[in-house]
Amino acid sequence: MTFQLGVYSFGNTPRHDDGTPGSTAQAVRDLLEAIQLADRVGLDAFGIGEHHTRGMPMSSPTSIINAAAASTEQIILSTTVNVLSTDEPIRVFQQLATAAAVAPGRIEAVAGRGSSAITFPLFDEDEADYDMLYLSKLGLLLEIDRSDPVTWSGPHRRRPLEGATIVPRPESPLPIWLGTGGSPESVGRAVELGLPMFLGILGGTPEHWARYGDAYRGAWREVHDTEPADVAVAMHGFVSEDDAKAKETFLRYEHRMFVEALGEMGRPAPSAESRAAQYGPDGMVFVGGPEQMADRIIGLHGLLGHRRHIIQMDVGGMPQAEYLRAIELLGTEVLPRVRAAIG
Repeated sequence: MTFQLGVYSFGNTPRHDDGTPGSTAQAVRDLLEAIQLADRVGLDAFGIGEHHTRGMPMSSPTSIINAAAASTEQIILSTTVNVLSTDEPIRVFQQLATAAAVAPGRIEAVAGRGSSAITFPLFDEDEADYDMLYLSKLGLLLEIDRSDPVTWSGPHRRRPLEGATIVPRPESPLPIWLGTGGSPESVGRAVELGLPMFLGILGGTPEHWARYGDAYRGAWREVHDTEPADVAVAMHGFVSEDDAKAKETFLRYEHRMFVEALGEMGRPAPSAESRAAQYGPDGMVFVGGPEQMADRIIGLHGLLGHRRHIIQMDVGGMPQAEYLRAIELLGTEVLPRVRAAIG
């Protein structure tokens, strides 16, 4: 199957001249512009993640997907991720099914728990119920996707569903991935549920993440008679005209993103030096010119065997023009090199 390359985003609020955040409404418009460009330059997929911070304000990925479905031609549009623990799986399905009616065969979901507790007080949920909410809501989302009408009960609902009609229905089931930061429990859960696995990566080494691919495929063969489902990767990175410019640009904005976003969550940010170390050949932030970016993606594929690779590049108030240029280079310079090597 053809290797897929793309982009993902949580939104990127623009900055005023003094560095303070600008309009989150403009961040929405900027993201839609980026998705449309990614479609035009031939990238395969665009993921929209869920965050609830001023700098990354895409709190409703399904809303953006519906707007993008009507204004693109061929690119796959996916949530990356829905924070399912504090969302309503019926509405998630209905919103994505609506997009699938507009863009048949191009709408997918990545269901995850989320990396912070920020959404629990926002949506009046108890963080102590974290695991129960996620597993119960994931079970309901999967049942809705495969059954019509829907009969289901689970601990997050006070009343069971009995022959419920949930519309609209897509012409074929929505592809649903299990999103994980790489915990062994999540790998096992993806195998148990028969779901493809989407790895969200912020650090580590290529060899470390290759072990998760091996574990997933080995466990799959013990449980299923079919070939293992796909593995995908979402990670930070940036491409520019040359290696030095790419690294200098991305470090400036990525470090600011960590300082501000983790500060909102009450967590310390990594130092700029520790993030810069991740940009090297043993790290998991792929930054460089087109040739280096392609070589690193090809190298990781040789270790992990993943089918989809998407990159977050718009971080820390990066100017829209720089982001759009990176998307253009990814589609016109990096993708052909990757396709020539991998297919």
